[in-house]
Amino acid sequence: MKKLLIVVDMQKDFVDGSLGTKEAQAIVPLVRDRILQAVEAGWEVLFTRDTHPADYLQTQEGRKLPVEHCIRGTEGWEIVGELREFAGRVIDKPSFGSLELMEYVAKGGYDEVELTGLCTDICVVSNALLIKAAVPELPVKVRSSCCAGVTPASHEAALQTMAMCQVEILS
Repeated sequence: MKKLLIVVDMQKDFVDGSLGTKEAQAIVPLVRDRILQAVEAGWEVLFTRDTHPADYLQTQEGRKLPVEHCIRGTEGWEIVGELREFAGRVIDKPSFGSLELMEYVAKGGYDEVELTGLCTDICVVSNALLIKAAVPELPVKVRSSCCAGVTPASHEAALQTMAMCQVEILS
C-alpha cells in the first residue's frame, strides 16, 4: 500500500512567529511523532510551505490579512527546526490550496493520504478538499490532534466541514 503524509505549512511564522499561536506550538511534538510513525511504516512524507513575495502587503491576501508572513527566504518562511530534518520534499504554495499538490497526489497512485499541520481552517481544509475533488475514491484523512486553526472554534468548524465532504477525521 502506498501512503502519503502531507505536513501542511509547519513554518516558523505560523508556529511562533508573526501569526503563531499557543495551539500551533502545542502540536509541533505531536506532528514530529506522527512523522516518525509514518516514516517507520514506510509512508512517503511531503511538506508544503506557504510562500509569499516581498510585496505581500500589495497582494489581495495581504490587503485582507495585513500581517507579513512566510515571505520567501525569511526565517519565518522556514519549516520549524523540530521538523526540518524530515522536509526532503517540499511544495511551495502561493495560496491556501495548492494545485501542484493536488496534481502530485492525483498522479501518485496513493492508497491513502493523511494531512496534518496549519492552519486547519485555511490551508489544511483547502488542500484536503482539492485532493478529495481530484481523486474522489482516495481515502483522505486529517489527524485533528496534529492540526491547529486560527482559533479553536474555527479549527472545529473546519473539521466538521471536512467530515461533511467525506474526509475522515482522525483523533
